[in-house]
Amino acid sequence: MDEKQEPDGQRQLHSSQAENGSYNKELSVTADPSKGDEDIEHGSKENTEAVEQTQYISGAKLVIVLASVTLIVFLMMLDMSIVVVAIPVITSDFHSLDDVGWYGSAYMLANCALQPLAGKFYTLFSSKITFISFLALFELGSALCGAAQSSMMLIIGRAIAGLGGAGLVNGALTILSASAPMERRPALLGIMIGISQFGVIGGPLIGGALTEYASWRWCFYINLPIGGVAFLFLMLIKLPDHEKDQSKKSSVRVALSNLDLSGFVLFAGFAVMILLALEWGGTDYPWNSAIVIGLFCGGGLTLLLFAAWEYRMGDNAMIPYSLVKRTVVWSSCLVTLFFFASVMLLTYYLPIYFQAVRGVSPTLSGVYMLPGILGQMSMAVISGILVGKLGYYLPWSIACAILVPIGNGLMTTFTPTSPTAAWVCYQLLSGIGRGSGLQMPIVAIQNNLPTSQVSLGMSLVTFFQTFGGALFLSVAQTIFSHELLSNLREYSPSTDAQAVITAGAASFRDVITPEEVPSVLRAYNDAIKHDFYLLTGVSCAMILFIWGMGWVDIRKKKEKVPTPEERSVSAASE
Repeated sequence: MDEKQEPDGQRQLHSSQAENGSYNKELSVTADPSKGDEDIEHGSKENTEAVEQTQYISGAKLVIVLASVTLIVFLMMLDMSIVVVAIPVITSDFHSLDDVGWYGSAYMLANCALQPLAGKFYTLFSSKITFISFLALFELGSALCGAAQSSMMLIIGRAIAGLGGAGLVNGALTILSASAPMERRPALLGIMIGISQFGVIGGPLIGGALTEYASWRWCFYINLPIGGVAFLFLMLIKLPDHEKDQSKKSSVRVALSNLDLSGFVLFAGFAVMILLALEWGGTDYPWNSAIVIGLFCGGGLTLLLFAAWEYRMGDNAMIPYSLVKRTVVWSSCLVTLFFFASVMLLTYYLPIYFQAVRGVSPTLSGVYMLPGILGQMSMAVISGILVGKLGYYLPWSIACAILVPIGNGLMTTFTPTSPTAAWVCYQLLSGIGRGSGLQMPIVAIQNNLPTSQVSLGMSLVTFFQTFGGALFLSVAQTIFSHELLSNLREYSPSTDAQAVITAGAASFRDVITPEEVPSVLRAYNDAIKHDFYLLTGVSCAMILFIWGMGWVDIRKKKEKVPTPEERSVSAASE
């Protein structure tokens, strides 16, 4: 068929392909009446994919976007742990020992309650504007905490920072998913998550240095300049964005009606009651107290009401049932829950082993944790690159589910005299395992969901990440406190157990005699070992759910180019 005989639509298509090698945004394909609906639909899908490809960024712009969102997620992770070492000084300044629990729980409660609704914002509004709005809220909360003149002002600031933080991690993931094609995302996610995870580990070190040499207020003020730099970078670049549902953007009123605020209220009630029960149980109130039992029952009932409401709302729900019922979604969420629970348990209790049992300083304990940190960071980048090259993410999750439990299980053999080679190699093995599977649930979500639901899927993953850490940290604290008290009474009955507990992990040697030190060290070591048992069990649970993440090749499929003989046959048939 020569050019004069071609239909207008085909001639326009061939002209565009000759110039660009693919469709561009301005290309308009006119339907050929001689073609069937299937051919027209196929052309439309190709055109849509081509439009999305033109939105991707590369080069310096992509580097700036990656650096900006990595800085923000790093701040999020840092904020979770940096305040821990500053709390004793804060309570002395405000005479607020009774408020200690609220300094952490106010942030956590606000963060968990808003997570799913934050995902809904990203499906309805511009990702850039939404992300910057959450960043501004996080910065406002940090500024209020730094300038706090009372304990109540600090708690309010922590809650506001938690609300802002609820939309930052999934926002960063949403922006990266819209900035690069699928085959490049694992490497980008590996860099972002691998570096940002250092914030959790480095928080106590940075917080201790700031509190000692500057002021505890800089534990919060540090968020302002770093966040400001990231803000400026993001404002200078036009960020790509997934296509929004135009039917839901006709007006602010219509958009707000699609936020499912009733579902948000129910979900927030569930999250707040469960987390309060975990926060208060065994510390402020006995586990069998009416308050704790009432919170658990109320949270369970509210969860059932929330599930019924979301099912009734259908696809307009805050967490649509069509999303949750996907095997890849709930599997990825549960893998994330157990994975980050193990990360948080190791982050909190390995430094206690080094400081209490080995007797090193907080700074040196951070240095001793470098094998695991470096193993995790390097493997996160390597696995991300290789997933983009080889195409499959599930083998890396399987490697994670095997190596992490082995490494964590070996840590249960720690004693006060374990050789350096042991704790270095065990941490390295666990860190390599964590780096292998760190970003794979997110890759699975991004690859298997339509773009309109990616933000919701990632907000669910982020919620399970936060909730898993809070849940198992509460369990671990209960186990540790019970075991330490029991061990002190068994191994060193003459020691004032309450004085040892009150003094803390770094200072208990000041309240006991040299003769009592070995038995107290044994008590601490065995108490930590029981938390390492929990850590190992949580790590093993990942293997139960990774199979639902799917065996999928994320590499871009190349279209087959017809041979000259095939083109001749096709032309003859036409």
